[in-house]
Amino acid sequence: MPVALIWLIAALVLAGAEALTGDMFLLMLSGGALAAAGSSWLLDWPPWADGVVFLIVSVLMLTLVRPPLRHRLSGKGAVMGIKALEGKSALVLDRVARDEGQVKLDGQIWTARPLNEGDVYEPGESVTVVHIDGATAVVFRNG
Repeated sequence: MPVALIWLIAALVLAGAEALTGDMFLLMLSGGALAAAGSSWLLDWPPWADGVVFLIVSVLMLTLVRPPLRHRLSGKGAVMGIKALEGKSALVLDRVARDEGQVKLDGQIWTARPLNEGDVYEPGESVTVVHIDGATAVVFRNG
């Protein structure tokens, strides 16, 4: 069996095992094995040289590719859902007081109440969303 085929099989096995772990470690080793298969097939080097290619490419992928890939796939830093609305500006549509009001937030109409119970915001004013309480945006006046 040609050495390049052995490296290719190793790359596929490592990639398949990665599907079970999801840690991106075995996938980086799979990339090293794929590089070793390519060097073996193209350059016809001795098997020990293919092992060196595997080692170098695997270490490079583990140190340079894996950390940013894991960060990107982890979803940390990506604010989604109602948390993404906090801090955004909204336009007062109907008078916002203690128990009433509506604002237009991100193209949608939300019920709203002021952060401080005594505050009143009139239609046309710009407000900032402090947080979302159920289906109600809690807001305060900009600037």
